Amino acid sequence: MASGFFALLDDISVLMDDVVAMSKISTKKTAGILGDDLAVNAEKASGFVSSRELPVLWAITKGSFLNKLIILPIAFLLSAFLPWAVTVILLLGAVYLAFEGAEKIYEYFVPHTHEKHIVRTDNVSKDAILETEKKKIKSAIITDFILSVEIVIIALGTVINEPLLTQILVVTVVAIIATVGVYGIVALIVRMDDLGLRLVQMSNGKKNFLRFIGKLLVNALPLIIKSLSVIGTIALLLVAGGIFVHNIEYLHHFLETWPSVLRDFVIGLGVGILALLGFKLVKGLFKLVR
Repeated sequence: MASGFFALLDDISVLMDDVVAMSKISTKKTAGILGDDLAVNAEKASGFVSSRELPVLWAITKGSFLNKLIILPIAFLLSAFLPWAVTVILLLGAVYLAFEGAEKIYEYFVPHTHEKHIVRTDNVSKDAILETEKKKIKSAIITDFILSVEIVIIALGTVINEPLLTQILVVTVVAIIATVGVYGIVALIVRMDDLGLRLVQMSNGKKNFLRFIGKLLVNALPLIIKSLSVIGTIALLLVAGGIFVHNIEYLHHFLETWPSVLRDFVIGLGVGILALLGFKLVKGLFKLVR
């Protein structure tokens, strides 16, 4: 009886070791999307008055958890009964990632005006402010849903050949890390300027260390959000290219002499450009028909 109990504990220990190891691999695979997730959510959580930033971010976080509660069971059912569908969704998700990365590069080199939505409190009723917040929260949760599907499918793709229990544990761990990690970091980012302003006020107008750090934090916030966007764009193309290379036989031997990072980037960018051109063509034809 005792030996059976200890054998069970040993099996559980081995399983958890495998889960931890595979979770690290899956988290690395989803790092590109997490970078983009950070940039997107940091942007969506900003633009509110200071007292409303954290409540809005908490509402988005709860929506993100709900998204994953919906996505995870569907993903596991597909893995159990239609495993080929996971690969199909993975490749479709990679096309979307490549398209998104290529579109960001296109928008950078072809400048155009962006409409900024900022919640203002001057001469606006409380109900109107709350209604605007709800709309922005809803938009952020929808965006999170798309990114969550990509994160879950990519994580599942790394353990698709493992037993179902291992898949459930690994993908669930990655989903929790993605939500807590991303929104925790976003909370720190959106409060950077407030912390910096507080430090400047504490310096009492003197040019001291507190004032230096405070001004550094205030000035660093927009730079951090912009850098996250650049890093996220590059990572999107790398992740997309990696998915194509590992799931399409022909691409296994494409540009074999190149460094894998450069090869993944080129393939991701190439597919992204084709997807972007296709999107522009369909959009143009749709306008002509109308």
